[in-house]
Amino acid sequence: MARPPFVPTTEISMRLTPSQVKAIQKVTTDVFGAQARVWLFGSRVDDNKRGGDIDLMIRPAGVSPREILLRKIRFLTKLEQLLGERKVDVIIEAPDDQRPIVRIAHEKGIQL
Repeated sequence: MARPPFVPTTEISMRLTPSQVKAIQKVTTDVFGAQARVWLFGSRVDDNKRGGDIDLMIRPAGVSPREILLRKIRFLTKLEQLLGERKVDVIIEAPDDQRPIVRIAHEKGIQL
């Protein structure tokens, strides 16, 4: 059976197109800085699943806690402009973040 057209032809398994990955990377850098990192996790890293929202975790660099919410809103707005209306969930990783969702994103996610 042929691969679905939305799966990139890389060795990394994820259900985003290369242009979607580039858009996410660009918006992450634009909004959170060049040192920020972003992970895709959840159903989009499982080729056996269909549909689903885009779950992202961002580790910002040099962003004050005060600015996080405003930047998250700016990130989602810019991403929607590039990708169109999609369900995107974003969590922001704080320093020394011990939340289970952060651990899961690191363990099962893919850094973009």
